[in-house]
Amino acid sequence: MFDLSSLQYNSENPTLLAILFTVVLSFLLGGIIAYTYEKTSRGITKPIYFIQTLVLIAIVAATIMQAIGDSVARGLGMLGALSIIRFRTTLRNPRNIGFMLASLAAGISCGVLGFTIAIVGTLAFCLIAVILRFTPLSQEVNIVGSLKVDSLIHSDHQKDIKKIINKYCSECIFVNYKLYNANIEKVNMQEHCYKIRLKNLEKAADMKMEINQLSSDISVSTLSFSNATFDNI
Repeated sequence: MFDLSSLQYNSENPTLLAILFTVVLSFLLGGIIAYTYEKTSRGITKPIYFIQTLVLIAIVAATIMQAIGDSVARGLGMLGALSIIRFRTTLRNPRNIGFMLASLAAGISCGVLGFTIAIVGTLAFCLIAVILRFTPLSQEVNIVGSLKVDSLIHSDHQKDIKKIINKYCSECIFVNYKLYNANIEKVNMQEHCYKIRLKNLEKAADMKMEINQLSSDISVSTLSFSNATFDNI
């Protein structure tokens, strides 16, 4: 059986076997994190370069930690050298930041010979990411959008409209009211705007159709979400 104790070395004289094992393990752990990210992300287009970075950054972190070793002077020198580089790439998705930090943590753990910590931490992180993929915290059930309904000023169908919205949405908040007195095409019309959280995106067209069928004086002017628009359904 392979003995991890044979990989122990001091910062002044690292063995080739220890360096190779550290790089290979950091590559494998980075690959596991990247694979987990690719499989648990709901976006149709995956950021290929970001996925590659998840693998490469683990090797970079492990190499840096091996180069520094226990030397304070090396650490300060490395800090000064890295401060020269300006990283201007912005990660707008907090989830991407989490995966990037996970890959860095795996590489750092490997670089300081914390192989057990690196393996257990990476597997635990990936397992939890997979579990979250199938929980209500997943983006699939977090379909937030806006609904705008036009009707005559004296229309009394607001309760019926709200009942249909509650049928298809888990949450609904009234956010805006507007009159169209100055609009010739929509004279004596009013608009109610709602912020909604839809239960199922595929039912959006059914909700719009039911609201339109309440009366000839009622029409859905806009039903939009961050990833889809149903204005022309």
